[in-house]
Amino acid sequence: MILSGRGVTAVLGPTNTGKTHYAIERMVAHGSGVIGLPLRLLAREVYTRLVEKVGAPNVALVTGEEKISPPKAKYSVCTVEAMPRETTAAFVAIDEVQLAGDLERGHIFTDRILHLRGREETLLLGAGTMRPILEKLLPGIVVVERPRLSQLFYAGQKKITRLPQRTAIVAFSADEVYAIAELVRRQRGGAAVVLGALSPRTRNAQVGLYQNGDVEYLVATDAIGMGLNLDVDHVAFAQDRKFDGYQFRNLNPGEMGQIAGRAGRHLRDGTFGVTGRVDPLDDELVERVESHQFDAVKVLQWRTKNFDFSSIANLRGSLDAAPTVQGLSRALPAIDQQALEYLSRYPEIIDVTTNAERVEKLWEACALPDYRRIAPAQHADLISTLYFDLVKRGAVNEDFMAEQVRRADRTDGEIDTLSARIAQIRTWTYVSNRPGWLADPTHWQEKTREIEDRLSDALHERLTKRFVDRRTSVLMRRLRENAMLEAEISVNGDVFVEGHHVGQLAGFRFTPVAGAEGPDAKAVQGAAQKALALEYEARAARLHASGNGDLALSSDGLVRWLGEPVARLAAGDNIMKPRVIMLADEQLSGNARDHAVARIERFVNHQIATVLKPLDDISRAEDLQGLAKGLAFQLVENLGVLFRRDVTEEVKTLDQDARASMRRYGIRFGAYHVFLPALLKPAPAELVTLLWALKNDGLGKPGYGDLIPVLAAGRTSVVTDPSFERMFYKLAGFRFLGKRAVRIDILERLADLIRPLLQWKPGTQPRPEGAYDGRRFTTTTAMLSILGATLDDMEEILKGLGYRADQVSAEEAAAFLGGQSADAAKASADAGETVAEAAGTQEAAAEETSQDDADAQPASEEAAAPAETPVEAKADDAAATDAVAAEAAEPKPVLLWRPGGRNDNQRSDNRRPANRNHGERRADGGEERQGQPRGNNANRDGDRKRDGDRKREGARPDRNGGNNNRNERHDRGERKDRPDRNDRGGKPQGQQRFEAKPPRKEKPLDPDSPFAKLAALKEQLKK
Repeated sequence: MILSGRGVTAVLGPTNTGKTHYAIERMVAHGSGVIGLPLRLLAREVYTRLVEKVGAPNVALVTGEEKISPPKAKYSVCTVEAMPRETTAAFVAIDEVQLAGDLERGHIFTDRILHLRGREETLLLGAGTMRPILEKLLPGIVVVERPRLSQLFYAGQKKITRLPQRTAIVAFSADEVYAIAELVRRQRGGAAVVLGALSPRTRNAQVGLYQNGDVEYLVATDAIGMGLNLDVDHVAFAQDRKFDGYQFRNLNPGEMGQIAGRAGRHLRDGTFGVTGRVDPLDDELVERVESHQFDAVKVLQWRTKNFDFSSIANLRGSLDAAPTVQGLSRALPAIDQQALEYLSRYPEIIDVTTNAERVEKLWEACALPDYRRIAPAQHADLISTLYFDLVKRGAVNEDFMAEQVRRADRTDGEIDTLSARIAQIRTWTYVSNRPGWLADPTHWQEKTREIEDRLSDALHERLTKRFVDRRTSVLMRRLRENAMLEAEISVNGDVFVEGHHVGQLAGFRFTPVAGAEGPDAKAVQGAAQKALALEYEARAARLHASGNGDLALSSDGLVRWLGEPVARLAAGDNIMKPRVIMLADEQLSGNARDHAVARIERFVNHQIATVLKPLDDISRAEDLQGLAKGLAFQLVENLGVLFRRDVTEEVKTLDQDARASMRRYGIRFGAYHVFLPALLKPAPAELVTLLWALKNDGLGKPGYGDLIPVLAAGRTSVVTDPSFERMFYKLAGFRFLGKRAVRIDILERLADLIRPLLQWKPGTQPRPEGAYDGRRFTTTTAMLSILGATLDDMEEILKGLGYRADQVSAEEAAAFLGGQSADAAKASADAGETVAEAAGTQEAAAEETSQDDADAQPASEEAAAPAETPVEAKADDAAATDAVAAEAAEPKPVLLWRPGGRNDNQRSDNRRPANRNHGERRADGGEERQGQPRGNNANRDGDRKRDGDRKREGARPDRNGGNNNRNERHDRGERKDRPDRNDRGGKPQGQQRFEAKPPRKEKPLDPDSPFAKLAALKEQLKK
């Protein structure tokens, strides 16, 4: 082999030396020329530049997949693989000649370097590492070294999120490229993506996205190192290992320098560094990259061009020929040679390949590129199909090709799907451009080109949609141009900058959209805030002039204006006057902020004064004096409800005038509570709950707001939840009584039902339903009805109120009631009726508690049912069935309820009355019982609380009835072994010392009192 470098010039140097630009200038100086480039993408770029210089009719583009061949074209731009083996052109140039050392494609570059020459001038362009081998292989070659136009510096290691703008991030796998691009999109607005697997059109579109400034970052493989002219200021290596087709290995210094050299353009310096998980580069490597000092290329990959087509075996033998020139190395089997190896084993291929022409056709078919990156055997099968069509039909079966093209002609799917379809259609684009392979090549060239372009555009769209935030990219471009950003606010609060949605304005707070981060986000928000400053002032003016109907106070303590939160309430010094905290950005300031706050404060005060008018009236009452004013103050502090036991002495001390003055403000003195009935409604209850929660940090406590719907539903009692804050029951108008909570006004109605039963005198007629002996009573259906409760619930409620139960048999109760009347028949009938009432209360309650009481409007048994789960309901049914069976077997005892005393919990079993089957049951000790006064004094205080008002107003019941009743039982021997309740020291009854109490001073009756009118009516009836 005799080689010569005569007429050949090698222009060598690092990146950014203007070698490609020089070659274009030299080519147009000749009458004709051919230039070979390593990438179809770069070929497209050079073709475009030549068209701008000499016009489209004078330039041809020839690649493996695309041909643009004007009839009178003078200049041809080709990929190296598509360059002709011989040419008559005056000028020939080959770019990136250092790829002759590449294991996969190197033999093609070597062949063109050694054998392809221009008539007048031949240029070899590449890295300075090629000088020794070129001078050795091509004696007489002229070598021109060009210095780099700018400097390259090492910038160290940086996080991906801290990389400067105009950075190219380099990785060597599609998965890594996509992962980095996704991170850059979230943090910095977006990135363009360049992969070798992308179609040239898609890569061009992505590069254009970066070059146009739509994005500031490019994530790519080492494809950018092959002569692409990019405006890159910094190259960051996210990986330093690659798969070269045979193994994973570290980048050598020359490869790293080739990629890093993309940084810097023309006279602008560039930097390079590492990012991600790559360790910082060592000093020696940095120095070599900065000074472009790399190991020289020692050998070039070579494969013979003299093929023996006499037989398949001879062809394979010629491919195994070794070079005879030192400096060349036999290339490893390429894809075409691997395919030939597979096909040579197929008997059907051997049978049809009978002459040199068919062997050459087989070798031509083996040149089909493996765009799909599939297994060699599968690729060989496709080549076999095409080859049989070529030798048997003379052309590829167009029906088969049409079916394959149709399968690829779809633009749906994601990135990987579209990439696979593009690889598929590129295969058929190559087939359509092979001369003599198709009967109608023009049709299929246009068809496949159209589909590939459409798929490439769709892939570009998917890549852009996934890895580019269009809003951020446009804004960054305007910022780079130092343009004033225009911002506007829509009627629904959407904020737009340059037509892109950047956030939402709710009330007086601006919330940027997710992902608005990074240094450019500050400029975007700055532009938005300029528009917001004027909007804030306008909104403050509208708020100041708005009516109360535009504002609302929600249960979470937020004040909303036209549905948007503008303020929240916080605890103040006075529970009725919470503080207003404005929810607004700093841009709302000065008088505008003061006016907005003042308007909201007026609304909150008006809302409290309106919804809680009874409390507001009491707090400002001027006609209340002395104890009445103090009691009213306590009522306001406790938000409308006081337990009477807590203010017993104050209530006792009030005279009739003071009570009357307080009643005029809606205050009711009940047996258990002093309260304002007007507040036992959903709206006031919700507001007082909020005010208490603000004062006591209760917005997050369990049960907040859960009891207001129960009150709104008209429920009179509810099963308690032990996890709830107990104060919420009181604020909602319920009294917590252990396992059940009852509405306060309903408890007072219950007290009104119990009071006449305890005041009834035995022997007087008629006997009220439920009365027993003047000291004890039984539950009635009226009680169950107003409470919406069952017998078990009623037992819990009465225990919670401090009552205790005595159990007697039905026969004993009937005998006792029978002795209460002189008329035996009538007494017997009354006793039987009472026994039936007492023993059958459960059965009667089941029928009657479902009906509403006309006066009390109680909740029915069905109203209580929603508090039970289906499992509880089944358990209740089972319990009811068992109860009926037990009742049939043995009559139930009768529970006689009486006010509890202090000694109830101190009695032992041997000191209980002998005629009682069981002692008193103890209550479960709910919240109310824990505060219940005990002992005789407590009992008497309880009596006073229940009927204190009526005693002082002339409706005092006869006290002797109870004493006579006790004497009567004592005479019958029922209390012989029981010490007197007033004997605190356990002395015999005869040694007890009685002290007469001073007569209670009668107070003048209030003529307006209803009790005075009842007393007068009673006197008239006696007459």
